[in-house]
Amino acid sequence: MTPFGEKLRKLRRERGVSQKDMAEAIGVSAAYLSALEHGHRGVPNWAMVQKIIGYFNVIWDDAEELQRLAEASHPRAVIDTSGLSPKATELANLLAEEIARLDEPAIESVLAELRAALRDPPKREP
Repeated sequence: MTPFGEKLRKLRRERGVSQKDMAEAIGVSAAYLSALEHGHRGVPNWAMVQKIIGYFNVIWDDAEELQRLAEASHPRAVIDTSGLSPKATELANLLAEEIARLDEPAIESVLAELRAALRDPPKREP
């Protein structure tokens, strides 16, 4: 399941809406909506995200969160390390090969470390 799919399912369940009813209302099949929730479809396009935002009548921060989650929810990530250091390539390959072995707490820890490193990159000496 992708972050977007998880949020979509949560919104739908909080409001007591079936996949069939929601799919009909936004003009897609229930199978497509199920695949979107389970991460078996790619990132939904902007128009689809807008339909979902409108359907749930979410505004401001919640709408921005849905858009952000959609952009970060491609179920098959590709990392191009050409031109980067050998360590960057090693990191990308290790993550690709071993991510299934990480439990949720470990994933949260890695995400937190990476986000912290991106906020405060190490200083490079000239």
